Amino acid sequence: MAILPILVAPHPVLKQTARPVAAVDRRVATLMRDMLETMYDANGIGLAAPQVGVSERIIVVDVHEKDEAPAPLMMANPEIIAESPDLKVYEEGCLSVPEHYAEVTRPSSVTVRYLDETGAVRELQADGTLAVCVQHEIDHLNGVLFVDHLSSLKRSMILRKLQKQQRQKAPA
Repeated sequence: MAILPILVAPHPVLKQTARPVAAVDRRVATLMRDMLETMYDANGIGLAAPQVGVSERIIVVDVHEKDEAPAPLMMANPEIIAESPDLKVYEEGCLSVPEHYAEVTRPSSVTVRYLDETGAVRELQADGTLAVCVQHEIDHLNGVLFVDHLSSLKRSMILRKLQKQQRQKAPA
């Protein structure tokens, strides 16, 4: 397994629509495991393949509490097939938008169909933090960052700060 570099906004790959996975083969399963290791290493609860520079419809999530055993989910081609009419506001952050957080309104629960790490078709009913995380990661597959749910003023402020940080980190 390997820890992969995480792209930071406004990297162009983060704005692309990811392509579907044809099948969950050894390469995809390895990528899923590497993504999980990368997510854990970065203290995240979700990661999408575009965040590690792979424009494919793959996400990994694990929202277990600190005192619980890990509960990783690896999903290829996840699609929301149902969502609750009830909305909830959650404070979100993102490994590709480091050190920035904002409130985002999303459906409070969703049902997701996906292929697991063995290629089996699964359905997941998610609510609470898991629902937020899955929706956030699926957004990445569609080229949407959580800041895209904010006002244009707030989004611009965050993206300008990130660009400034990137320029300061760049070798002279």
